[in-house]
Amino acid sequence: MPGKLELKTFEDAVNYLREHAFDVLEAPGTSGRVFVKKYNVSAAIQKTEDGGVKIFAYPGYLVGTEISKLVNKGYQQFLKTSKTEIPATADHLKALHAFSEELKEALGLPSLYNESLGTVSEAYQYDRIVDRDKPAPERKKRPWEVAGKALAAKKSQG
Repeated sequence: MPGKLELKTFEDAVNYLREHAFDVLEAPGTSGRVFVKKYNVSAAIQKTEDGGVKIFAYPGYLVGTEISKLVNKGYQQFLKTSKTEIPATADHLKALHAFSEELKEALGLPSLYNESLGTVSEAYQYDRIVDRDKPAPERKKRPWEVAGKALAAKKSQG
């Protein structure tokens, strides 16, 4: 039987994180937002209007000084930043998984079954669905679409 979630306040969550060996850094120029770091993984949390806490920037492995985004390309997971993209190793994924689970515990968030089985990517980019989320006129034409138009043009001429 599932247990009841204990919703935590922002201050409770920050104190919990500090007590459990997370590095807590105030976000520059903002109030009520902090960056947390452990295992070379970082995320940002912020205070909600009602005094609660929510995740502002989802956990990502630090590549240089930038929080990476985990991208699944079907055959390999990658750590992607604004400047680079590197293959994710088992150590990267273990650190991300451990950090995410501990962060959920600190914030009083649910730990979902599929997420507890392993690391979940923020984005999935399989080669056959690239740009599928864009409007049809903005999508790159697929080979069969180009060939189909050429075939239709030949049939109409002949």
